[in-house]
Amino acid sequence: MEPHHHHEHSHRLTSLNKAFIIGIALNITFVIVEFGVGFYYNSLGLLSDAGHNLGDVASLVLAMLAFRLEKVHPNSRYTYGYKKSTILVSLLNAVILLIAVGIIIAESIDKLFHPVSVDGSAIAWTAGVGVVINALTAWLFMKDKDKDLNVKGAYLHMAADTLVSVGVVASGIIITYTGWSIIDPIIGLGIAVIIIVSTWGLLHDSLRLSLDGVPVGIDAQKIQQLIVEQPGVENCHHLHIWALSTTETALTAHVVIDNITQLEEVKHHIKEALEEAGIHHATLEFEDERATCSNECCED
Repeated sequence: MEPHHHHEHSHRLTSLNKAFIIGIALNITFVIVEFGVGFYYNSLGLLSDAGHNLGDVASLVLAMLAFRLEKVHPNSRYTYGYKKSTILVSLLNAVILLIAVGIIIAESIDKLFHPVSVDGSAIAWTAGVGVVINALTAWLFMKDKDKDLNVKGAYLHMAADTLVSVGVVASGIIITYTGWSIIDPIIGLGIAVIIIVSTWGLLHDSLRLSLDGVPVGIDAQKIQQLIVEQPGVENCHHLHIWALSTTETALTAHVVIDNITQLEEVKHHIKEALEEAGIHHATLEFEDERATCSNECCED
């Protein structure tokens, strides 16, 4: 089963690398266009959005780099390779999103008190292009967003950008027909709230994995019960579950069995059950029930 798992994982990574490359290329092109239009029409909204999009491009580059590092073979200094970098990047992406929200809020508040007259139609058309590009990029990651935190981070970045662009389009249209420049910062604040809500889960999950917490979706008590339910197993203790990367989970445990001569058979059953539960890296230490009790460890 193990080789099959690695084959699927490598195939998915190749597919995602293409998604990252396409997303990065599209968004760099749009940042250049948006910055140019914003500079020409003196639109602070477009310029700030271009800066926000540039930050997202950096996040996409970091996420793709993390996937590359994950494939680096382990060595004597890094015996797990660089798999953990995927978790650190997902945390960094969450922080970048929150920083971007802070910038949007600050600019929106400033515009509330200091309205700026801008060309609404130019803003609407440029942001409309942004809606298409950001939505297309988000779609590239949508099917895998629940499988990996970095993919989820990329998806949230681009989905948030799509919302921002929709808001800018709406404000551009309203400003064109009414001249109400104050609409721009009001929409900006609303979008910021939406981004905070959508980013909170990513921040929580990535922080949890960074602290070697049990990955979301895995119940440690249920895993312990799963091990104890296997034939020949009497008890399980010193159970530890943590993430090797945003896609791989590891486990260590002491397993007390009733017949040490059946160790290999019991180990096979346990690892097969753990594989089905999504844990592919399990290190098990077996103890003979009779030897354990004679050492007065049963009460532990």
